[in-house]
Amino acid sequence: MVEHRMVDVNGVRLHIAEQGEGPLVVLLHGFPESWHSWRNQFGPLAEAGFRVVAPDQRGYGRSDHPADVDAYTILHLVGDVVALIQALGEESACVVGHDWGAPVAWHTALLRPDMVRAVAGLSVPPPFRGTRPPLAAMEEKYAGRFYWNYFDRPGVADAEFARDTRTALRKFLYSACGDAPGALEGKQPLVDPERGWLAAMPDPAVLPDWCTEDALDVLTDSFSQGFTGALNWYRNLDRNWELTAPWHGAVVTRPALYVYGERDVVAGFPGTPELIERLPALMPSLRREPLELAGCGHWTQQERPDEVNTALIDFLTTA
Repeated sequence: MVEHRMVDVNGVRLHIAEQGEGPLVVLLHGFPESWHSWRNQFGPLAEAGFRVVAPDQRGYGRSDHPADVDAYTILHLVGDVVALIQALGEESACVVGHDWGAPVAWHTALLRPDMVRAVAGLSVPPPFRGTRPPLAAMEEKYAGRFYWNYFDRPGVADAEFARDTRTALRKFLYSACGDAPGALEGKQPLVDPERGWLAAMPDPAVLPDWCTEDALDVLTDSFSQGFTGALNWYRNLDRNWELTAPWHGAVVTRPALYVYGERDVVAGFPGTPELIERLPALMPSLRREPLELAGCGHWTQQERPDEVNTALIDFLTTA
């Protein structure tokens, strides 16, 4: 059974879910998600002999939501993972992340390789620091219409998503999944500032099989404090670029796995297809070619739980 408790780490209190005994595996969710996005991984990983822990990361769910935007840098987020591993009485862990959780996982392995036995990223590939601040680059490339720039505007997306949280989340989940009829496939997620982001997203009458109404209820409840904490992660993209300057050109050296969906819009971001193709040469620590899941959209471990579980167990038991 999955058990829940609060843990004090790095100056914040995090809600964690945990199950199993054995080597520690930390599962890090993305936006707009919670620990519950890993619900299909707890049982299989625990049965495979792992101690599985998934936090609500800072700004999400029942965990603390610091008010200061500056409290959500990549160094804070990596610090949370490091402190969580230590608070759980461990010296190291395997770290797995999806969406925003993937950069946190990758950077934890990059900054603290001594504490990461193996690292896996779903959807978002390993970090290779660019030559320009990302928000500034996207502002110029897409005239401020890229969703990162929309999220960066204080209070704007916060208010739009909070007006009807359940509908907003339902649209997010459906529009970026592999079951949607090409809603985001082959497109960049651009926003009309006058209409907002949700206006262009379809609202399905029936959810795909992988996303039940009960799961949507749990996710909706997790955003009872609003979206500002989660959006503050995006508001630190340029600050993260500045803070990671000492690691420019560095690569993750710990055993690594990368998994993404064939229809994941993130895999089509500018420069990402070329990066994915070059990953085996850029990262000798990859244990296999990047794993592409046919027909899968953005919500990798929820849309394809069996394939993801098989890949993770095989990787984590041999890393």
